[in-house]
Amino acid sequence: MSHGSEKRARTTHLTIRFTPDERATVDDHAARAGLTSGSYARQVLLGAPAPRQVRRPPVERQELVRILSQLGHVGSNVNQIARSANANMPMQRSALVAALDDLKRVRDAILAALGRGS
Repeated sequence: MSHGSEKRARTTHLTIRFTPDERATVDDHAARAGLTSGSYARQVLLGAPAPRQVRRPPVERQELVRILSQLGHVGSNVNQIARSANANMPMQRSALVAALDDLKRVRDAILAALGRGS
């Protein structure tokens, strides 16, 4: 294989038609493998090795739903804090600290889902 950018070395295209369900299956398999759809297709069709650097880490849908739920709770808490501040009501420091802690937990969960640790 030649050195340099693989994109520059690849100059021709192969067009394959899929049904929406077939395309979704290919995209899902690629995502689970941590690859782009093109890299996944190359790997399956040609037995090509995976790229040195994986561009898309596999992400579990259930984990994303859990994180999105956490983020909704944090957003609700931040909304309540903002409402109190806008009404010139005294704000409890503990509520602000708790909201910030929740945000840090969501951030850590997103990083973990992306395979980057905290």
